[in-house]
Amino acid sequence: MQVTIQPGTLRGEVAAIASKSHAHRLLICAALSQEPSRVVCTETSEDIEATADCLRGMGAAISREAQSYLVRPIVPGRTGVRDLPCRESGSTLRFLLPVACALGGQSRFFAQGRLPERPLSPLYEQLLAHGCRLGPQGETPFWCEGPLESGDYVLPGNVSSQFVSGLLFALPLLLGDSTLRLTGEVESRPYIDLTLQALHEAGIRVEEQAEAFRIPGGQQYRAPAECRAEGDWSNAAFWLCAGALGAQGVTCTNLRQDSLQGDRAVTNLLCQFGAEVTAQSDSVSVRGGRLSGIEIDAGNIPDLVPVLAVVACAAWGDTRISHAERLRIKESDRLQSVYEVLSALGADMELRPDGFCIHGHGGLTGGRVRANGDHRIAMMAAVAASICRESVTVEGAEAVRKSYPGFFSDMKTLGARLCVREA
Repeated sequence: MQVTIQPGTLRGEVAAIASKSHAHRLLICAALSQEPSRVVCTETSEDIEATADCLRGMGAAISREAQSYLVRPIVPGRTGVRDLPCRESGSTLRFLLPVACALGGQSRFFAQGRLPERPLSPLYEQLLAHGCRLGPQGETPFWCEGPLESGDYVLPGNVSSQFVSGLLFALPLLLGDSTLRLTGEVESRPYIDLTLQALHEAGIRVEEQAEAFRIPGGQQYRAPAECRAEGDWSNAAFWLCAGALGAQGVTCTNLRQDSLQGDRAVTNLLCQFGAEVTAQSDSVSVRGGRLSGIEIDAGNIPDLVPVLAVVACAAWGDTRISHAERLRIKESDRLQSVYEVLSALGADMELRPDGFCIHGHGGLTGGRVRANGDHRIAMMAAVAASICRESVTVEGAEAVRKSYPGFFSDMKTLGARLCVREA
């Protein structure tokens, strides 16, 4: 799909879609529970459907009904090989690999796109050390065989928080008690907190100690009869940043101010840039001002880097983004993709091993770019049209379906002039 966006600032009001990060966690807890439950999730996406499909492969019965999922839990003792289609969803694979091992038997994960290339170490080695058999990394289908054994687990704190979450989902299912120790500085801690919140709401006890979690074994999941995926700060950030690029501004509704999602930090960062930010109980409004370059530590907010880089191009002066090296193992090498796409649109920036230095000059030129199979790159390029003198054409724009299928429809709602051409 090719989308061409004409220059022009976005303005108006749009509702944040359901958080896929939250939805993954709620669906997993519901599928592991004792009784059926309903997960209200007003929108879906390829990643959310990947988790639902894998849970179906594990034995749950999940149906999509009236903007929600009705989940009938996994029945223990299922025999035979489980085929689990995780598509391109890294969250799905990393969350459910330890769970599949905990359930015992053999499972096969079918991965697409760049996902087979994305590393599973050091989670891989921890599973091997605790009784599991695993296929070679990089193969698809990737097979695993349990049962997983309780015990002491150790992970570096600066690798994917998804590894931590996967073990936190799995370890309560084991007969014995376990500990999970994180070494070094912990990055993306808000995502771990989101997992702990979902576990707590499902009746699972996790005791946090100094640099470790103690997880009692033999627990039973008891998800609420109904729960709701909250609004997605990660995707809403594209609209909030777009609001900072214009005088009329953008309001995004369906956003909880008490959310544990780390990308809620976008509001503070936009204030630092110089935008005018107004927060209500369930909405945020942002409009532009005199934007100036800032320093951004992306260790806890890697998903915000692409769209914040657009704001940095609109600002005056230098913006330095650091601690974003994990973006190199996303759907694309996301650091390289941000650099290539924004440079092609006229940005003056330097690529560094863990981020960028962006020399902001108040705007961009425009041009034709490729999304590189990455949903956040496609959305970044589209928002960048707001500060371009000429149109922006995004090739491979169908990548947005991974997390935000209605992105371009919502962009039109905010006044964008765009043309969509299907391949």
